[in-house]
Amino acid sequence: MTGASVGPGPESGARSLVVGVGARRGASGDVVFALIEAVLSGAGLDPADVVEVATVDAKADEPGIVGAAARPGVPVRTHPAGALAAVRVPHPSGEVGAAVGTASVAEAAALIEADELVVPKTRAPGGRTAGKGVATCAVARRFPAVDGTFDVSGRKTSTSPVTAGSRPFTMAAMTPPTHPPMRDIESAGPDLRHHGDAEVRGENLTDLAVNVRTHTPPPWLRERIAASLTSLAAYPDGSSARAAVAGRHGLPEERVLLTAGAAEAFVLVARALPARCPVVVHPQFTEPEAALRAAGHGVGRVLLREEDGFRLDPAAVPEEADLVVIGNPTNPTSVLHPAALLEKLARPGRTLVVDEAFMDVVPGEREALCDRTDVPGLVVLRSLTKTWGLAGLRIGYVLAEPETVALLAGAQPLWPVSTPALAAAEACMEPRALVEAAEAADRITVDRAHLLAGLAEFSEVEAVEAARGPFVLVRLERAAEVRERLRLLGFAARRGDTFPGLGPQWLRLAVRDRATTNRFLQALDQAVQALPARSGR
Repeated sequence: MTGASVGPGPESGARSLVVGVGARRGASGDVVFALIEAVLSGAGLDPADVVEVATVDAKADEPGIVGAAARPGVPVRTHPAGALAAVRVPHPSGEVGAAVGTASVAEAAALIEADELVVPKTRAPGGRTAGKGVATCAVARRFPAVDGTFDVSGRKTSTSPVTAGSRPFTMAAMTPPTHPPMRDIESAGPDLRHHGDAEVRGENLTDLAVNVRTHTPPPWLRERIAASLTSLAAYPDGSSARAAVAGRHGLPEERVLLTAGAAEAFVLVARALPARCPVVVHPQFTEPEAALRAAGHGVGRVLLREEDGFRLDPAAVPEEADLVVIGNPTNPTSVLHPAALLEKLARPGRTLVVDEAFMDVVPGEREALCDRTDVPGLVVLRSLTKTWGLAGLRIGYVLAEPETVALLAGAQPLWPVSTPALAAAEACMEPRALVEAAEAADRITVDRAHLLAGLAEFSEVEAVEAARGPFVLVRLERAAEVRERLRLLGFAARRGDTFPGLGPQWLRLAVRDRATTNRFLQALDQAVQALPARSGR
């Protein structure tokens, strides 16, 4: 019976985690409990927040599952296979579907009465070769109940906060703009404010965590920035830089807005553009969702799936979404979505925000939408911080319809972009800069292929092969432990569990020159080989 509980359990109180478990007949309680414990620990989750263990009806009396749930004193909740089969899971298995009737017992059982998958399906040590001891588990989170979503003015609407579990779409926790405890909302899922710079700040490490191109800014750009310092007594005038950006993209100046990096642009979008049902396509850069939440929006998530190569299915975006945010190429998956596919997301009455911060790393900038004026509601964000090493200067721009640019500009403070940043923007639009950027994109393409070839030598590592950005997303068991060992060996990698839709098994690696990559691959080999054997094998 759906919802049937096996064994006693305490009141859930503030608990919010549901652990979905699948196990072959005969899996021991030690194996199942060790897996649950390792998954929670690897994701930085508190076992005290677990409200129940969930599984399929056919496993209700499985001693390993019942025994594992008994240790922390939580109930086992079971669901019919037919109900679990209706839940769309990110990591389906045809073998499991044929045997049990649902494509992933662990993920479906975790999600069926929860809101967001926090840790995707994880297999017990030993993988597919562990015989009858094989078990899998996944962790999902239930968000606190809310009365409804809120539009940008704070008025409550009747929109449901969570869609049916069978769709790859979840709704994050929401609060109206007048509520102060945003830290509570942020704690409802991955840490959206964690970025790669936190991995290297104050540390003497080879940086594979931040996606800024090395050996930048180049000398000629530093000279242009330095020359602008003689004008610091005057208020910034962005007219020349704005004209340069417009000329570079063949657009009228009224379609250009200069910003203090792409991060400011996300804040402006969240504050200035009307949106009753904003949706962010994940996994991707987390700042757009963080900015929308901070502005008081309820935020929908469309989670792209690993088995689909993290490629976009436009049909996954709900019809009611009136603001959609997606990166191209996407950080952290490095997937480049076809422009024709992104165009299918556009429609009258919807704002389509495409983050092209890494598009200048794609040779020929194929699939770019930045110069398009025929796509309704299109807003393209560009950044100059990655290719030119200007993260500390903060410079980027928005390309959109003049009416949209006017709305965004109205939300900016006076003189939002500094004189040195304006000088850098103008210099980076010049022909010689565009040639240098194109050459850098070609080098990164070669260096990325070298990194992927090296990673392919590791049986423990699975890389997203469709990478087109200056970084690669990889999956490996015990990634958190590997990352810490890499730090001891002098290398910083970006953790993946702070990206919605990923989990503790993921790392993002910046593409570096061949010599640096070779040193990293040697360190990775040492880190993997040095992992101690897990108990319960």
